[in-house]
Amino acid sequence: MTQLESISAGPVTQLATDVASGLVGHERLAERLVIALLAGGHVLLEGPPGIAKTRAVKRLAAHLPGSHARIQCTPDLLPSDLTGTQIFRAESGSFDFVPGPVFHSLVLVDEINRAPPKVQSALLEAMAEGQVTSGGITRPLPDPFMVVATQNPIEHEGTFPLPEAQMDRFLLHLALDMPDAEAERGILDLVEAEAIAPPAAPPMPIAIDQIHAARAAAARVHLAPALKDFIVRLVMATRHGGAVAQWVEHPVSPRGTLALAAAVRARAWLQGRDHGLPEDVEALTQDALAHRLIPNWRAISEGYSARSLIADVLREVRPW
Repeated sequence: MTQLESISAGPVTQLATDVASGLVGHERLAERLVIALLAGGHVLLEGPPGIAKTRAVKRLAAHLPGSHARIQCTPDLLPSDLTGTQIFRAESGSFDFVPGPVFHSLVLVDEINRAPPKVQSALLEAMAEGQVTSGGITRPLPDPFMVVATQNPIEHEGTFPLPEAQMDRFLLHLALDMPDAEAERGILDLVEAEAIAPPAAPPMPIAIDQIHAARAAAARVHLAPALKDFIVRLVMATRHGGAVAQWVEHPVSPRGTLALAAAVRARAWLQGRDHGLPEDVEALTQDALAHRLIPNWRAISEGYSARSLIADVLREVRPW
């Protein structure tokens, strides 16, 4: 990493700390959001309501340039509610395209599994291609563009499970749990302090060129051949003949390999290193690979989940 890259991207290195400063017990969540930003990916947050998923994304949005939007998914949502629609202008006698909320730099999609399949498909093009096609015209989305989606694992009535193709488009999938007693007390103190404190001045957004510089620097982080082999062996353990292959209906695709490598580079750069380490791979493997793996009926009947199978892979496959 050159001195110029370090200086120009300096605010980005502090972004995870800034986001986590308004949360309690969510340092991992803040770090993963910034990793996805650096890697140019999207994040799916899964957890019960009330654990600050939306708050974390709003804190990230406050530090980023460009505009931001929040979409509350419901079963009656239409694709045009996301992408935009053609509006007839009587005064001109023509149709004009009115962009939808997906044309923002950071889009929070709350309870994405409540959106019907057509809406999920419309979001898929935006996430995968960075563009939206409407009325036969393809329009580019802002750069940077990032989707953070949430889903509630508790309620299943009126929901539409995300298909495998949609899940695979998320760089990282974070499974969040309820806080422990210490964190719960910290949340109580934080909310009480915010209620009586004067409104804080909004943070200064990071410049777009600083984000681009940070992405370029992170992409140049070196992964040693042995570390790349480690990543590949982790993925191959889910395929035919691998350590957990007997429990797998659909293994991790090559997109998982690329996603894990990109996330490892971003994490290493955030920690001030120009090279990845096995600890980076081990820290990110579950979040980068578990949602790309489908357990078979035998695994489900034995109580295995995708994340527990990836945990087994980490125990079986060692770095060297």
